[in-house]
Amino acid sequence: MMTRRNLLQAGAALGMGAVVGGAASAQALKVQNSTGEFMKTKGNIDRDAALPMNETGSGKRYRPSSRMGLGGLAAGNGFNTISSDEEILQMLNAAWDSGVRYFDTAPFYGLSLSERRFGDLLRNKNRDDYVLSSKVGRLLTPSAEPLPKRWHWANHSPFHYRYDYSAAGTRRSVEDTLHRIGVSSLDIVFIHDLSPQNSDFGDDWLKYFDEAVSGAMPELTKMREEGMIKAWGLGINTSHAVSKTLDVAEPDIFLLALQYSILDHQEALDKTFPLLDERDISVVVGAPLNGGFLAGRDRFNYSSFIPEEMKTKFAAINDVAGKYGIDIKTAALQFAEAPSTVSAIIPGARTAQQVNENIASMKVEIPEAFWSELKTKNLIAQNAPTGS
Repeated sequence: MMTRRNLLQAGAALGMGAVVGGAASAQALKVQNSTGEFMKTKGNIDRDAALPMNETGSGKRYRPSSRMGLGGLAAGNGFNTISSDEEILQMLNAAWDSGVRYFDTAPFYGLSLSERRFGDLLRNKNRDDYVLSSKVGRLLTPSAEPLPKRWHWANHSPFHYRYDYSAAGTRRSVEDTLHRIGVSSLDIVFIHDLSPQNSDFGDDWLKYFDEAVSGAMPELTKMREEGMIKAWGLGINTSHAVSKTLDVAEPDIFLLALQYSILDHQEALDKTFPLLDERDISVVVGAPLNGGFLAGRDRFNYSSFIPEEMKTKFAAINDVAGKYGIDIKTAALQFAEAPSTVSAIIPGARTAQQVNENIASMKVEIPEAFWSELKTKNLIAQNAPTGS
């Protein structure tokens, strides 16, 4: 297994090094409100280091080349935070200039807003120079009526959605995405939100799963065989559908949100990752910062409710981070990227400054003693990889 140092060297060999924004001097870390300042990166930054890359040609299943990606939820005005097209394009350009070459979006993010904004950058780039993933499962239909307030899209595009996991709906969804982004192909397609955690489904999630088994899964397999896509899997917030999918299909990769972070990872390490390792299936970690909580936001995952246990754990890890001159966001990003099962992490960003701070975090040299102390204090699992 390659260490984090090996992966950084591999990235440098491929010419992926980049300049990042300056790290700030020490500040007291605290949970900010959702419109507060972004968390500054602290620590010894190796500005000549490249972003980590996956080994090319290793394993039989597809993995994105870049281990550091960009999630598209914020580009869809996620968490009801309004951003202009210009602000998002500046953020995307900052990501590109810093060496990010994996971009993940979805029709659901802002009801096409994120895909369209990603296209403002990507349609002007050489298609062979980056990895692009999006999702299927929701088809958009024109509507001027806003969605119910329980969804977190501010000023979303004038569409509603309906679920469709059929073969025809899956192919149409991929084609619609290509039109919105303005590109000729997708690398990865994730079947979106196919789990009981989806509040739209209630107790009926298995009905939708069965539709995907007979529709979306064989259709995406066919697209892979045709060369239209390189890989497919599920993009889900809980692990319920992982083993069920492995029983009936041959996915390549899973996007697991809310399942692997420095605050919550034991079940993934003990159950989900070994199941996937047996099949050489990798994981893209969504929400490595728990929806911004580990970057100082007053939300945890997709909710304003922050469990007391998570506040306590945040404070304890933050104290140890301060002792070693780093910040908790930096530790969280490197922690999420460390396992060999993980092929990429995709933290989101709304501004160029947030991107630059995240990139800087990936180039901080974290002392091994920091990770050892976290394990000694039982703040991370004893079997958690740390990339050293």
